[in-house]
Amino acid sequence: MSDASGAEPGQVATRRLHAGRIIALDADTVRFPDGSTGEMDVVRHPGASAVLPFLSDPAGEDPQVLLIRQYRYAAGGYLWEIPAGRLDAGEDPAACAARELREETGCTAERVERLTSILTAPGFTDEVIHLFMAVGLTMGEHAREADEFLTVEPMPLSRALAMIETGEIRDGKTICALLYAAGFRAGR
Repeated sequence: MSDASGAEPGQVATRRLHAGRIIALDADTVRFPDGSTGEMDVVRHPGASAVLPFLSDPAGEDPQVLLIRQYRYAAGGYLWEIPAGRLDAGEDPAACAARELREETGCTAERVERLTSILTAPGFTDEVIHLFMAVGLTMGEHAREADEFLTVEPMPLSRALAMIETGEIRDGKTICALLYAAGFRAGR
């Protein structure tokens, strides 16, 4: 939707403030829908994939899922999560999900199915996380990175959903994947 002058909203200019190992920070000059302009700080992220591993048939009575309990410095301690990681340049999101599943849990999947994609915090970042579920798991050896401190915990889907309700699971991508799978994929 353009403004009265016919100009489309969007970026007018950008200036890189920081480039780090995981993110970059840009100061963008933005044209808003009403034609005005302003400065916005935007965290640039290459995107990520996350995967909800099912240890049993997702259509079963109360399927078993595999969660990880991982130390997250920025969150101030341990969080319950699903395996996830940053996309490599040009990497297919489903391939990233399968890679992260193998690296963090040691599991390989017979099938990785797309659930949905989410914007993590669109007020300040362009990060998109692609959510998947994995079925037909085979256990193997993990290949965690040096800064990954986690344990792998199997549990019934019902317990994971109860942990969302009680606030034990607070990670956004994990909540979305569990609720999406429970609402649209599991038990059907």
